[in-house]
Amino acid sequence: MSEASEHSNSKGVEETTSDPEEQSNDSSEEEGAENSEMDFLRNLFSRTLGLGTPEKVLDDLTLEGVAQYILSGKCKNILCMAGAGISTSAGIPDFRSPDTGLYANMKKYNLPYPEAIFQIDYFKKQPEPFFALAKELYPGQFRPTVCHYFMKLLKDKGLLKRCYTQNIDTLERVAGLESSDLIEAHGTFHTSHCVKFTCRKEYNLDWMKEKIFSDDIPRCEKCNSLVKPDIVFFGESLPVRFFTSMKMDFPRCDLLIIMGTSLQVQPFASLVSRVSKSCPRLLINMEKTGQGDPMLGMLGMGGGMDFDSDKAYRDVVHINTCDDGCMELADLLGWKAELEELVKREHARIDSQDEEGKSSESKGASASS
Repeated sequence: MSEASEHSNSKGVEETTSDPEEQSNDSSEEEGAENSEMDFLRNLFSRTLGLGTPEKVLDDLTLEGVAQYILSGKCKNILCMAGAGISTSAGIPDFRSPDTGLYANMKKYNLPYPEAIFQIDYFKKQPEPFFALAKELYPGQFRPTVCHYFMKLLKDKGLLKRCYTQNIDTLERVAGLESSDLIEAHGTFHTSHCVKFTCRKEYNLDWMKEKIFSDDIPRCEKCNSLVKPDIVFFGESLPVRFFTSMKMDFPRCDLLIIMGTSLQVQPFASLVSRVSKSCPRLLINMEKTGQGDPMLGMLGMGGGMDFDSDKAYRDVVHINTCDDGCMELADLLGWKAELEELVKREHARIDSQDEEGKSSESKGASASS
């Protein structure tokens, strides 16, 4: 249950109210935000009128060129955009693959149409299908992938500014990214809330897990209304923090790494057009994507990536799985052994915790008997 973007209506409008985590008394922060908006407008008019020559930062439009740029020391604010493709190797299906995607296997839930399972109005009337699916794919049953740990390595080396993820599987958190490192654009299972507007009581991951695995429909202890994980359904707005953070992060980005996403769902897809016109963009995916109408890209509506034309100067595509692509990039950076050791160590730790948990459950069952 990885890419909530595939079922997000994303009707939210960009908020002007600052998120508490992003507030600052430093006047330079406010000036930076204003300058960022001005830079965006300048870039828009410059591109529309054909003015100015974009700065070419990469020596080669290849994975090797990206690695050289990172190693040059000029790259200090990397943003990652992640979709369902970074979690498929963990065993979590994406949404739209013809035979293996979640939507292709929804018949057992007797839905009027596959997307109904993530419709907020349908959920309030028939919550059973969603919680049955949640039980199959609940966070805590899967291990982070090489791609997740590559982002953790970027953080450890002081290069990761933020990860913007469409996924709701919480594997970025399991891999070691913290709340301040993440923008979970389509929500998360990490917390849940009562759906009643006048209540909104919050519940944690363990509370929700206990309900789901007991085959109980989670209901609020305060008002008895349904409790829903904080993932974005059709008919709901994206988190306010998504909009407030992107205004600060993307104009300052000096390398955008896009992994495992179709870049088809708005407003997430539009983020690729929010970096400066000189910022390199690397796509690691099983197919080229994001090559929409350049005019839409200039207007901040996504697309506009150029991998093949004579005018291509900053966009790089690496056709591969996200794990293999990240491992190849790590190898070019001289980090391969470090990444392999990180994955091995963390997977062993997770497996050990799982074994301890199973042992405790077994002892508890024996005691009950």
